[in-house]
Amino acid sequence: MKPQVWLRIASILTLVHAVMHTIGGVFGKPQPGVAAMVVGVMQANRFPVFGVTRSYSDFYFGLGIGITIFLTVVAILLWQLGTLTRKSATELRPMLAVLTAGFVAFTVDSFFNFFWGPVVIEILIAFCLGSAIVTTEHSPLPLR
Repeated sequence: MKPQVWLRIASILTLVHAVMHTIGGVFGKPQPGVAAMVVGVMQANRFPVFGVTRSYSDFYFGLGIGITIFLTVVAILLWQLGTLTRKSATELRPMLAVLTAGFVAFTVDSFFNFFWGPVVIEILIAFCLGSAIVTTEHSPLPLR
């Protein structure tokens, strides 16, 4: 497959990741029992921080929305990078390598701190990005 196809697949997977994170992670409801009790404590206890009053629940929600925003922006960028591969695929390799490394790190974080859903989709995204790098044609070095 061409790098553009790999990047389009990675873009769609990243957007799916953003949607599922928002539905399950940000707006999901905790299970009754200990999980619900912990969320209640997180919401009830507010404290001053840098001139505003917040709770750990505010931080949790804000960071969750932040991840959704990040994933959505990356999905759009991957789609745009796919378009750019028609003109300058080899020049995109360093950016794709950074994104691949980022998703590998994201996968490790998810493995140790979350569950299998994000781990699997992040592995697939990293694989697509790595495949986009491998399938770019080598252009000859310019003479200086």
